[in-house]
Amino acid sequence: MCLISIDGQPWEDAVVEIIEILREEHRNIEKLLRVMEQELSVFDRGERPDYEIFGAIIEFFKKYPDSCHHPKEDIIYEKSKARDPGRAASIPDLEAEHREGAVRLRRVAQAIDSVLNDQELLRESVDRIVRDFIDNERRHIALENEVIFPAIIDTLPPRDWADIALTLADRYGPPSEADFEEQFSTLRRNILELDEAAVARR
Repeated sequence: MCLISIDGQPWEDAVVEIIEILREEHRNIEKLLRVMEQELSVFDRGERPDYEIFGAIIEFFKKYPDSCHHPKEDIIYEKSKARDPGRAASIPDLEAEHREGAVRLRRVAQAIDSVLNDQELLRESVDRIVRDFIDNERRHIALENEVIFPAIIDTLPPRDWADIALTLADRYGPPSEADFEEQFSTLRRNILELDEAAVARR
């Protein structure tokens, strides 16, 4: 998906398009969180979940957010901090949120590795670690959609959105989209197909 094309486009339309793209990425992330939650439910029942799905989702979250999603948000967030430092101080630290998410993901990866390697780890501990990741990802997405994005929209004037649109179009437009966006879209589709096959087998 080419992030944005700004030629001849009113800046208010650019604002809507940029934020909608971020929210669409959030919706795609939520699809994978639901799959992870479903596999966790299988694990909690004492059955064997599809660890290939677990591994693929972990791999997606290791690479996609920092490669494609967070940089877009960071550009907007940094522009907002530069425009109005006082108001930005009242907005939760987006970069810190992203770092904390990465820490929780590492815990998930370690927990799943422990299970696969038959290391001693209580089932309840695995559930707590994975559920903590899922719940906090959802909380983070809600925070961005409902608090951070509206505050940034209110803060930035049209000329700042012009700069943002140019930066994003340059960074994520063709040919970059083939290297980043399409690669992760394919991975996400593959995970959803694996999930459909796993559900059909059960």
